[in-house]
Amino acid sequence: MSAQDLDLTLLEPWLREQIPSLEGTLSAEKFAGGQSNPTFKLSAGEANYVLRRKPPGELLASAHAVDREFRVLDALRETPVPVPNAVALCTDDSVIGSMFYVMEHLEGRIFWDPAVPEVNNDERTAIYDEMNRVLAELHCVDVSAVGLSDYGKPGNYYARQIGRWTKQYRASETEVVPDMEALIDWLPNHIPEGDETVALVHGDYRLDNMIFHPTEPRIIGILDWELSTLGDPLADLAYQLMAWRFPREGGIAGLEGLDRSSLGLPSDEEYIAAYCRRTGRDGINNWSFYMAFCFFRIAAILQGIKKRAQIGTASSAEADSRAIMVGPLAALGAACIP
Repeated sequence: MSAQDLDLTLLEPWLREQIPSLEGTLSAEKFAGGQSNPTFKLSAGEANYVLRRKPPGELLASAHAVDREFRVLDALRETPVPVPNAVALCTDDSVIGSMFYVMEHLEGRIFWDPAVPEVNNDERTAIYDEMNRVLAELHCVDVSAVGLSDYGKPGNYYARQIGRWTKQYRASETEVVPDMEALIDWLPNHIPEGDETVALVHGDYRLDNMIFHPTEPRIIGILDWELSTLGDPLADLAYQLMAWRFPREGGIAGLEGLDRSSLGLPSDEEYIAAYCRRTGRDGINNWSFYMAFCFFRIAAILQGIKKRAQIGTASSAEADSRAIMVGPLAALGAACIP
């Protein structure tokens, strides 16, 4: 079975056992987009849910950890961080062919373009401020209180991340990319002192992984927690700002070349200052390292998509367009090296 299919024959009785109140005929529709874990909308009667599954087929080690996604959603249920309610996890591959979980379906808005052309300047400003506020809330979660103190290894966050993504990149490498080689060489030797592993980090914190209220500039759900772990919160902050440097055209739209102030969007400096104010920081040193690290990591992730597209397990028709961004993003990362 391909990543695009979902066999309801065994899923339906499993789902009705988990949700006894479910009524009506079950149907499933795959969401467009999403590169890693195929995601489906489940409908039965008046009820709607979302199913996230591990792709079938041969996968890179430690990738597509939907059980970790489920765990963090469940842990954050009672915190100020807005997430969909986690409903049930299935680790039995015989049900649909791979591990999956079911969560609440939220009705709201997803903005795919970081320039947010659907709204006016005032709402754009409010949307970006809300992203900043929720990011700070996430990084202030007491991981011990919510049962996530063992969600990541203590210490050496960047050393472990660089090692992990170098290994993943090598496992899916299809050609030599000189800028990636430069990053792989430079990053391990320039990790800032005081490497923090003190916060829950999302790992893919960007606008299109958020559901906003249907009419208000308010986040009602943060999605796609596959890359979440315990780590340095500055990695999340840098990742978001890194994405704004992407070109307008290509597999992943950014804000490059736009006059942000005329659109009501914050500058990098304004966004960082707001985050520091909310989290009690005086400022951030070694910013070039954090940006270089984030470009390196996203390039490694996209290389994995490129490899999966070649062997036919990529979960989206957009995989090829994302894959061609590996070189350009590695170049942006290498340009951050002082």
